[in-house]
Amino acid sequence: MDTVLVEISARHIHVTKEHLEILFGKGYELTPKKNLSQPGQFACEERVDIIGPKRELKNVSILGPCRKATQVELSLTDARSIGVTAPIRESGDVAASGACKLVGPKGEIELTEGVIAAKRHIHMTPADAEKFGVKDGQIVSVKLPTEGRALTFDDVVIRVSENYALAMHIDTDEANAAAVPGKCQGEIVK
Repeated sequence: MDTVLVEISARHIHVTKEHLEILFGKGYELTPKKNLSQPGQFACEERVDIIGPKRELKNVSILGPCRKATQVELSLTDARSIGVTAPIRESGDVAASGACKLVGPKGEIELTEGVIAAKRHIHMTPADAEKFGVKDGQIVSVKLPTEGRALTFDDVVIRVSENYALAMHIDTDEANAAAVPGKCQGEIVK
């Protein structure tokens, strides 16, 4: 049985260096708080507010390091609650996505695009992909045998890179639907 660790990815923001400096001040650097499962990725001390037409989400965590494009990752419930459109996309695919305002301690940014609901995915190294018999971009299903709410997720994209560590990421809506208790193991079904 091919199993993979399933982790919950809560709402968060990736920022460019330019946007970081607008939100926190010229020359500002991110302050790592805790390393994440993906090598080189970390949760930061820095937090910002996300403002939508209906309401706001306060103190949302920034993940580092800085990226080429600012991206806000929300669950569909979060997006609807603040009145923002969040198409389901792979990370980095922000063209013509949702809009919002980001407010930090030193400034604010009106994003005309950048809000997405992340497509559920599995990070793998090339060696992992060979072991599991899958390739980059392949779509698989993953069965989560959780207590009382076992669920099989379809449309899970495989993402392969030497820079990844083996883990599946789902958002809080998906985790709640399957009653995931923080982390669990999922079985890849091709």
